[in-house]
Amino acid sequence: MSDFRTPLRRVRGLGPAGGTEHFWQQRLTAIANVFLITFFVILLLTLMNDSYEGVREAFANPFVGIAMGLVVISATIHMKLGMQVIIEDYVHGGAKLPLLILNTFFAIAVAAACLFAIVKMSFGV
Repeated sequence: MSDFRTPLRRVRGLGPAGGTEHFWQQRLTAIANVFLITFFVILLLTLMNDSYEGVREAFANPFVGIAMGLVVISATIHMKLGMQVIIEDYVHGGAKLPLLILNTFFAIAVAAACLFAIVKMSFGV
């Protein structure tokens, strides 16, 4: 009687809640975002008065392009995880599954659009 895991959790080898991985993903992306968003804000303030050509020059630097890609990836993963928690906690019934699916697709679409713009700026295409 000391095993509180459901049969599915026992088969998958997860603990009683299975939410620990999700918890750590949120915390790790939050820590990464502290540094990455700080970089983004500093870059934004630095390039604020530059022309379009100046911004493209800055993005041509591999360090800036890679760092901005990491900003997008970390922020969208964090956004998806946070919204997933809200949906799981506050939406009940038949709307929950479609909203969770839309949340995933929205995060992918946002990340893809941002990464496309970064690649376009970095390579000058």
